Amino acid sequence: MQIDSGSHLPDPDPAPGKRIGIIAAGFNGDVTAEMLKACRSTLEEFGVEADAVDVYWVPGAWELPQAARRIAALDRHDAFIALGCVIRGETPHFDYVAGEASSGLGAVAREIDTPLLFGVLTTDTADQAWARASREAGNKGRELARSALHMIGLYEGLEGC
Repeated sequence: MQIDSGSHLPDPDPAPGKRIGIIAAGFNGDVTAEMLKACRSTLEEFGVEADAVDVYWVPGAWELPQAARRIAALDRHDAFIALGCVIRGETPHFDYVAGEASSGLGAVAREIDTPLLFGVLTTDTADQAWARASREAGNKGRELARSALHMIGLYEGLEGC
């Protein structure tokens, strides 16, 4: 395995035959869509067929946990990636949405036996969000796809233990 210069993990093993569920929040959807593009292309780079990536759009980050739980119950994916973007505004709304998305996804992740990756950007400004979603900055979508494949390999390695 080789270490990618934009990652702290070794390159994941090729993953043909794997199915990935991506739950994407539509609020601040331009940022989310950019992460989704990088996520999909990275999965394909490592052998996941385009038609083995299911994308489920929800209105916003608040809805990510409930959708993740419901989609996980279908038992048809090897990993899930939750994508969203919450940008701080002038009211405490940011704290509630970001906090509940985080704690809700954490609760789902502990409940299911399938890897669930947290890809919700929580930033103070739109510029900060774009800095994390841009390809020049290493796009978090790419990092999340690689991490999902790493977790699939880890879980599969634990099956015989």
